[in-house]
Amino acid sequence: MKIVNTSVSKKDSMALLSGKPVYCEDLAPANCLIVKVLRSPHANAIVAEVDTKAALLVPGVVAIYTWEDVDQNMPRFTSAGQTYPETSAHDRLVLDRHVRYAGDAVALIAAETEEAAERARKLIKVRYDVLPAVLDYHTAKDNPVLVHPEENWECLASVGADNRRNLVSQDIMGDESIDGILSDCDVVIDRTYHTKAVNQVPMETFRAYCYIDAYSRLVVVASTQISFHVRRIIARALGIPASRVRSVKPRIGGGFGAKQTLVCEFFPAFVTWKTKRPCKLVYTREEALIASSPRHQMETHVRLGASRDGKIRAIEMNVLSDSGAYSEHGFATAGLVGTKAISMYRKLEGWRFTYDVVYTNHQAAGAYRGFGATQGVNALESAVNELADRLKMDPIELRLKNVVKQGDIMPAYYGERNTSCRLDDCLKKVREMSHWDERFPVRDLKNGKVRSMGLAMALQGSCISGIDVGSCRIKLNDEGHYTILSGVGDMGQGADTVLSQIAAEVLMCPYENIVILSGDTDASAYDSGSYASSTTFITGKTVEMCAHKLIEKIKEAGASCLGVPAESVDFDGSKVFSGESSISLEELVWAFQCGHDGMELEAFAHHSNPASPPPVMAAAVEVEIDTLTGETKVLEYNACIDCGTPINPNLVKIQVEGGALQGIGMALYEDINYGANGMPREKSLMQYRIPTRLDAPRMNVEFAPSFEEQGPFGAKSCGEVVLNPPAPAIQEAVFNATGKRFYELPITAEQIAMAFEERDIARQVQ
Repeated sequence: MKIVNTSVSKKDSMALLSGKPVYCEDLAPANCLIVKVLRSPHANAIVAEVDTKAALLVPGVVAIYTWEDVDQNMPRFTSAGQTYPETSAHDRLVLDRHVRYAGDAVALIAAETEEAAERARKLIKVRYDVLPAVLDYHTAKDNPVLVHPEENWECLASVGADNRRNLVSQDIMGDESIDGILSDCDVVIDRTYHTKAVNQVPMETFRAYCYIDAYSRLVVVASTQISFHVRRIIARALGIPASRVRSVKPRIGGGFGAKQTLVCEFFPAFVTWKTKRPCKLVYTREEALIASSPRHQMETHVRLGASRDGKIRAIEMNVLSDSGAYSEHGFATAGLVGTKAISMYRKLEGWRFTYDVVYTNHQAAGAYRGFGATQGVNALESAVNELADRLKMDPIELRLKNVVKQGDIMPAYYGERNTSCRLDDCLKKVREMSHWDERFPVRDLKNGKVRSMGLAMALQGSCISGIDVGSCRIKLNDEGHYTILSGVGDMGQGADTVLSQIAAEVLMCPYENIVILSGDTDASAYDSGSYASSTTFITGKTVEMCAHKLIEKIKEAGASCLGVPAESVDFDGSKVFSGESSISLEELVWAFQCGHDGMELEAFAHHSNPASPPPVMAAAVEVEIDTLTGETKVLEYNACIDCGTPINPNLVKIQVEGGALQGIGMALYEDINYGANGMPREKSLMQYRIPTRLDAPRMNVEFAPSFEEQGPFGAKSCGEVVLNPPAPAIQEAVFNATGKRFYELPITAEQIAMAFEERDIARQVQ
């Protein structure tokens, strides 16, 4: 391979570094109306009256819309970007008279300037009939207070949803014999883990602009991962044909799953459709923190049974998930909690996984990198670390006894066979990289600080098997360069670059000879979008297939020009030749611009995959903790990943590093707390702390590449698995330092300081 498995520069790197206008807000027309949202201060209420008279008198205000401008009996929609029919319930209207969380939309203001829109928003007077709210997800199921009592609520999929029980989804999987197996185990770890909601915090907040084109169609330009789902959902939300909607994705300033949901797009779309004027909506950071789609808050009860020699015999996981006021991604996220975590361990005698996903009057949760597997891996890996401690075994040795291997059938992973896996080699490599045997578990620095270590591993998927779809068209252009037309969305991770590398490798041309246009519903065939770790595995394979098809067409066209049979020619990337005769790509293009009917120099491919080969990884952290203050710094992060063939090693390493920082934030910093009305108290990045460059540890990333036959050039995914090991590894490191286990994230400095104090008091008593 000459281009695949090399670290070429990202396609858009210079444009981004030089500040070119490539993002959504950069491209919006100067004459856009500014859209602002008036939000409810109540967790559950009926809008009794909205007085907009004074607001409409503000100079520059064009229109104000409320629930009275939306048919409350029209079919509802979901804002979750999923393949139709969605597993998320249709439970939304653009503007609903019933507001269901503190921050829910009450009115839309459209004005010539931001100042006018803001002034008008402050002048709108609303009278609410406040209702009791469901703010504790433990009491949500079968609560007499219904979050969605409306008659036009519907769920198109059989996922156990029931709005009359506040149920978004419910399921039971696995073996009924689990209780008997656990009762026969020598050691059982029985723990409950709580992961709070956390925000994705892309630097580019949610935003979109819209306009009516020359053909009276609605064009929605949005920072989104799901162009084709945007088109379908907007059409349903507005009650117009999808043929009247075009969805376009420019550069995205980060998504991390947040933009797999239509957080804001339907608001400016509604205003433009009503006014026929271009408009834009840009969320403030506060709006992005209180009215978006954070990770689902979950409680995971784990029972883990093993024999004295360290053989893990049975795993049970029971999950309660808080979906918030709407059902976005509730079913899909909960399902991955157990399937991805339990499948890391092989040849279990029994397993069971159950979950309830409930409606509450919190802001709706959504997709976040890791997508449920994050919460599941955190719980199960923490339990496995506790098991190792109970058995007095090295955590790496315990895992090596039980880790899934290539060729294994994974019952909890929908019965799929693991066709490529070097997780055991990842563990061994991390042991070497981290100097585990010398540093584990803890070292006292004799200066009031200790250094300790922890480890975890993770398994994810490479697509939604049998559902995710990739489509690609590649055409040969003048002078012999190529254009890829793809519906997938590059959200900053380098998808355009990776797809171009795959095409260049097959077509045997320089990487620079590939031009890519992606994320425009008018320019490409349907692609399910950039999520579920599917871009490289699904769309990358589609590009590979398409490029091979195009080579066959090039050879056929070249043979026609040379006057020889098609089977007698070959192609070397720059020319078609047969013996001493040849024709260059440039000459071939010119020849086919006239007089050659019935053949086009382009190819199309469409691809889905029946299986989702899992990428795997292991990681070890070393932390330094101040025993007096509890301040905890992650000093070093060592990770080894098996993502099959890394198409672009540097981009994979950046994925690992970015995921590590998000996992560190989840473990130590990021903390959402709710006020009495269900509104998050953390409304800015001064309050909602995320790791910065100054908090980044030394990061060492290595590969243990397997070869996955189903992926392009042997590749699997890497986008999500990378976030899941840091949190449980850090929890274990904190335990090794303090002697106390924590079962809720984040672990604060105050909690750690108190643990040291409790330890010291206990020693004095002894």
